[in-house]
This record gives sequence, C-alpha cells and structure tokens, in this order.
Amino acid sequence: MSVTSGTKTESGFGETIRVVIHALLIALVIRTFLFQPFNIPSGSMKATLLVGDYLFVSKFSYGYSHYSIPLSLPLFSGRIFGSEPARGDIVVFRLPKDDSTDYIKRVIGLPGDRIQMKEGLLYINDVPVKRERLSDFIGEDPCGSDATARVKRWKETLPNGVSYESLDCVDNGFYDNTNVYTVPPGHFFMMGDNRDNSTDSRVLSAVGYVPFENIVGRAQMIFFSIAEGEHAWMFWRWPTAVRWNRLFTIVR
Repeated sequence: MSVTSGTKTESGFGETIRVVIHALLIALVIRTFLFQPFNIPSGSMKATLLVGDYLFVSKFSYGYSHYSIPLSLPLFSGRIFGSEPARGDIVVFRLPKDDSTDYIKRVIGLPGDRIQMKEGLLYINDVPVKRERLSDFIGEDPCGSDATARVKRWKETLPNGVSYESLDCVDNGFYDNTNVYTVPPGHFFMMGDNRDNSTDSRVLSAVGYVPFENIVGRAQMIFFSIAEGEHAWMFWRWPTAVRWNRLFTIVR
C-alpha cells in the first residue's frame, strides 16, 4: 500500500510539473507572437489613454523584430513578416536613445513625410490637418498637476481619414511651433495626443525618428483600468477605483 501510494504521489507531482511547464510555454508563445500586456504610466496620450490603463498590444500587426523576443535577444536584424504601421496607429516602441525603455505614441509621420507644428496646428507635407473644437476635457489633469482640470480638446482627422482627440494644455506651448521634420527612410514620426505634455519625435534629443525595427506592436484593447494614484493589486478598492466604462474598449 505504501509503495503504491508513493508512486501515485510522484506521478501526480510529475503531472503538475508538466502542466506548469506547458502553461509557461503557451504564455511565452502568446507573449512573443500574439499579444503582450502593457500599462500606461504617464499622461502623454490623454485623453485616448489614461494613467492606469492596462492594454493588450498585438505583436503580429507589424511583423517581428528582435524586440519581439523576451529579453530582446539580438538574434537577427530587421523585421520578419514586416508590415508598416498606418498613419494614426497607436504603437508601442523601444526608445531609440535607450532601447530598454518602452514608449507608446501615435504614428503621425511616415517615411519621407514633412511634419511641422505651427501655432499648435499640425501640418503634414505642408497641409494643415483638419481640426474641430470639441467640448473641454474635464478630469485628471493632463497638464501635470494633481487636481482636476479643464483643458481644450480637439478632434483631428489625418489625411487617411483616421480621427482622434488631442488635448491642448496651453497656447503657444514649447513645441507648438517647430521647424520642419523630414522623416528618414525606414523611420516613423510619433506624437502624443496630449500635445503640450508629451516627449515624442518633436524632441530629437530624447526620442526623434523611430526606426521600424524598434516598433514592438499595435495597441489594441484596454482590458483593465484603474484611477490614477490607485494600485491594481488593492482589489478591495476596485468598486470605486476601477474605471469600469473603459474595460474591454478598443484603442483608436
């Protein structure tokens, strides 16, 4: 009896180990080739993405580079099954100046485009982007303070018809008037929707033009969202802290 019981115990333990290994392998495959979770730590994409949003990023949308691999092992260069992002896509990419850091921004400029800001208005290839005034954004301050704020909000429509909302904290902000940026071949120009509070491709010394190889994937869906300043692990605060209306919304 004792021998039989011991055999069963060892068999059960071995089966548990196999299940755990299989689960880890499945998770690794999903994270590498399909979807990877990210959370939003800053307000540079408000009001499209808020601090405390957790979202899935599709790894297959633009093909795979070595940044798609866990630990970003430099096993190859360029992209496999590459497909360029469209203007207006929201993408996660590795910062060119520090490829251990992930950023999330909107694709504004494609290779060869000329991008410029004039008095807060975005120009693409010398043509102003269509912009319509919306009601003010009211909520967690996108301009940097801890208080609730009222901020100008616009609807912008890119040349390919993609529309989204952008915020304007101040008139004549630091990057509301720029020189012309000419996007190099194989690179993209990224901007945050929170125009006066976003370190993006307008800041050449910090971000600049983003190589295609550095793009990790496309933001697809918010699967969880908790108010700024709250912690996701404090589940007892979820009834009031979770932004229930943002759960399972598509990122656009």
